Amino acid sequence: MSEVFDLKARLTEMRIQPKKAFGQNFLVSPQVINKIIEAVLRRPHTDLIEIGPGLGALTERLLEKNLKPRLIELDRDLVEHWRARGLDVLDHDALKLNWDDLQLKPDSLLVSNLPYQISTHLVVDRCFGPQNLQHMVLMFQKEVAQRLTAQPRTKEYGLLSVMAQTYFKVEKVADASPKDFYPPPKIASRVLGFERKNEARDLSPRFLSLLKAGFAFRRKFLLKNLKGVVDKPTLELLPEIWAQLKLKPQARAEELKPEQWVTLYRALYDRN
Repeated sequence: MSEVFDLKARLTEMRIQPKKAFGQNFLVSPQVINKIIEAVLRRPHTDLIEIGPGLGALTERLLEKNLKPRLIELDRDLVEHWRARGLDVLDHDALKLNWDDLQLKPDSLLVSNLPYQISTHLVVDRCFGPQNLQHMVLMFQKEVAQRLTAQPRTKEYGLLSVMAQTYFKVEKVADASPKDFYPPPKIASRVLGFERKNEARDLSPRFLSLLKAGFAFRRKFLLKNLKGVVDKPTLELLPEIWAQLKLKPQARAEELKPEQWVTLYRALYDRN
């Protein structure tokens, strides 16, 4: 209760209120905050980025640990607040930002209590880089977190599962209930930790196009779904590729493990 009271006092002091347009639900639970900070500290990093610092639930703790994050914030009121505190703040939408402009150092880390409306797009975009972004500790709506970690042949398993697990090792950090935020959202949340798999560096955005086609119609056979994304010569080779990969003709997208999707991608697009 004291944490919520302190947050309300800070909102009054800064003369701002949570803005629905920015998806602002401020984290107030010391238990969840501690688990996020611990997850950051046990991951080696040379550069630290935080999206949406808000009123500083994570930022203040990072500063206490002698870590000085670079901040990405869209709310002008909060941009001015953190700049006045002497922090490097990029006034930008994290989804529209050219991340290469950040010139991240090797082993960089991203931490955020993400606005839910940008979470899935952000993860997919970061799969493709920057490659120096090696670690992430991010908050998600629990349903999205379950999709990110879902296993094949489950209803949650889909494009997001394959993308995340192909490019990153993903693990659960903590769960958060609505009461852990102010104002409380209507859904539960989950924090996940990500560690980049460097063996996926050579996968191009065409991998995402392959997954979009494969999962476009989940109940259709994968062979049929792929007809729109491969050229005619490759289309004629699909039965041969299926045999090489030991896939049944009736295989559906949800049956393939992430590593099988990578093997399929290479068979389709890395042919001599």
